[in-house]
Amino acid sequence: MPLTIVQAGRRVRFVAVNAGHGFQGRLASMGLVPGVEIEVLRNSLHGPFIIAVKGSRIVLGRGMAQRIIVE
Repeated sequence: MPLTIVQAGRRVRFVAVNAGHGFQGRLASMGLVPGVEIEVLRNSLHGPFIIAVKGSRIVLGRGMAQRIIVE
């Protein structure tokens, strides 16, 4: 399922990303690699999408978050 449908407060596991190698590399540099646990801190229709990965907060645009597949 895409990360954008996960409610704030839930934890999920990163599975894949529907994007090219450049975008995948950018996510990997932020710690978003297959198998890592993600906590959704903020998911609203307005404003940024905020997640926590390995103790760091990451702010994503909704378009970016839509391409991230989790379980």
